[in-house]
Amino acid sequence: MPNFFPRWTNLLPLQIGIALIMMGSAVTAGLWYYFTPKYTRVGYQPSQPVPFSHKIHVEQHGMDCRYCHSYVEKSGHSNLPSTATCMNCHKHVKKDSPKLAPVRESWKTGKPIEWVNIHEVPDYAYFNHSVHVNRGVSCVKCHGRVDQMDVVYQAEPQSMSWCLDCHTAPEKNIRPMDEIFNFDWKAADEDREAFYAELMERNGKTADQLISVIEEDRKLRPQQQRGFEDLIRLSETVYGKSEMTQDEVGLQLKSAWNVNPPLSCSGCHR
Repeated sequence: MPNFFPRWTNLLPLQIGIALIMMGSAVTAGLWYYFTPKYTRVGYQPSQPVPFSHKIHVEQHGMDCRYCHSYVEKSGHSNLPSTATCMNCHKHVKKDSPKLAPVRESWKTGKPIEWVNIHEVPDYAYFNHSVHVNRGVSCVKCHGRVDQMDVVYQAEPQSMSWCLDCHTAPEKNIRPMDEIFNFDWKAADEDREAFYAELMERNGKTADQLISVIEEDRKLRPQQQRGFEDLIRLSETVYGKSEMTQDEVGLQLKSAWNVNPPLSCSGCHR
């Protein structure tokens, strides 16, 4: 019987097999790289020129983040502390410690301390610190429990999908403005009546408007009684009587502050 296929086709199954193995290896290598801390930088913990412990300064001494990072509420970029900031205390506290030799040298020469950046936003992405902080996003949401770190490391991937998770549902991450720098805050700590009363006073909202936020979110039929006591009863019915939840707090703040993060590419890539 004549051979209908040319001789080179005898090698075709082998070639297809090799191609599939190579493609599978490439896909596996890509997933291995792009979905691991090596790419997302989670866990990145470089050595710094000065062994500065946030845990000691924040937990033991009660220092506020804004003493060192003084522009975090005002500027698009959060600043690293200047040598002068360090020396405000260390002229008197542990002034002869060998660990602080780089600080004293910087103070003497005027040459800045070369801190190693940990959280870096790519050049092609736009991020404004003050906008996030002034809309209820706490340091802990992006940087983790820095107050408990002896050596700072990157706690979150800060990838595009990670950012979009928050932009899609900001109510899961925002909190009252006076709790931004309280790393221990939880929505359950809020007193429901006090929270709603303050929301009405500070933001000019009525009980009727706050009730509407809950009704629209849960697709409830509008109720006829719409006073403050009715608001409390409705919120207890929807969210539970025992304590407030992050969804309840975040949803009301999102509405009161008109928080609508951009979801289009142009919002972050300008």
